[in-house]
Amino acid sequence: MPQPGGAQAAPPCGPGLAPAGMEPARKRAAPPPGQSPAQSQAQPVPTASARSRSAKRRKMADKILPQRIRELVPESQAYMDLLAFERKLDQTIMRKRVDIQETLKRPMKQKRKLRLYISNTFNPAKPDAEDSDGSIASWELRVEGKLLDDPSKQKRKFSSFFKSLVIELDKDLYGPDNHLVEVRQILSVKSRSAIVQALWQYVKTNRLQDSHDKEYINGDKYFQQIFDCPRLKFSEIPQRLTALLLPPDPIVINHVISVDPSDQKKTACYDIDVEVEEPLKGQMSSFLLSTANQQEISALDSKIHETIESINQLKIQRDFMLSFSRDPKGYVQDLLRSQSRDLKVMTDVAGNPEEERRAEFYHQPWSQEAVSRYFYCKIQQRRQELEQSLVVRNT
Repeated sequence: MPQPGGAQAAPPCGPGLAPAGMEPARKRAAPPPGQSPAQSQAQPVPTASARSRSAKRRKMADKILPQRIRELVPESQAYMDLLAFERKLDQTIMRKRVDIQETLKRPMKQKRKLRLYISNTFNPAKPDAEDSDGSIASWELRVEGKLLDDPSKQKRKFSSFFKSLVIELDKDLYGPDNHLVEVRQILSVKSRSAIVQALWQYVKTNRLQDSHDKEYINGDKYFQQIFDCPRLKFSEIPQRLTALLLPPDPIVINHVISVDPSDQKKTACYDIDVEVEEPLKGQMSSFLLSTANQQEISALDSKIHETIESINQLKIQRDFMLSFSRDPKGYVQDLLRSQSRDLKVMTDVAGNPEEERRAEFYHQPWSQEAVSRYFYCKIQQRRQELEQSLVVRNT
């Protein structure tokens, strides 16, 4: 029964609302004396990272079926098994992504064979040629290269495999100014990557990486002798190596250019060891940057959340109907008591449930005055509505 004194009971609860009291998340305590409700509701604003972690935990929790639903539908255990497998799969993928990121920070080189093809053609002089170019004998030297056993289909420029290419001719035949032909490619020294990789292996073996900041290396006595500092970033090592390295010895190939017209075109082949980038490095980078499946995964997660929410709502409605079918009278009484408690919590009105449950409580002198005030308020409310309707009609 609703409490007199001007307060009204909440409307009957329909399907979809729990028969118990107000949810704990909706209950709030009355503010202390001297404090306004606005002040009591003031809370610190969470940071962006805290909101992100909270949202992630909330999303994972929203996917879990409650225990009461799993007991009601035993087949739902298959979904929980899939959810546990998904969590393990996500953790495995995350660990692999971290491993790939650490791998990409280190130089990834592999040795290959570069085959050089050196050939020349001779063009004899033509006495009856009209122009001056045809009356002079000439020769043409071709230097080509090809990477052997290259699994990648990506074509590489021949000039990317060397720092510079110098063709030195006989100085006695061509003079001091025309005996050198140079093709230069500005690249880093090839052996530097191997040195950096060896240093990284030394750092891991001796555990020189800082335990708090992985970017820094705490040098031992040998490390300090090389770089002359007790601590440095690993990314600074290639720059510091520049002053410590010397250019590699050049590869010298002696080739005789034949100017005999009777000789057929001959090609000389030479194999040279070179270091090339690991083909998997590009695939690793593409995997880390790929977002093709993220939208599909997000859409499926949203659909799962909506389905779980719908299942929870249907479970609440089922409990409502089941309780009402078993004991309609007792359920309605429990519902009224629940709504009365909710109303008191929402309006911050304290009461005594033990006294209110007895009929003598409503036979006290205040009940007549409360009923009169209730009807007076209703009459005044109805009168205002009629006056407003008359004003609207007259206008």
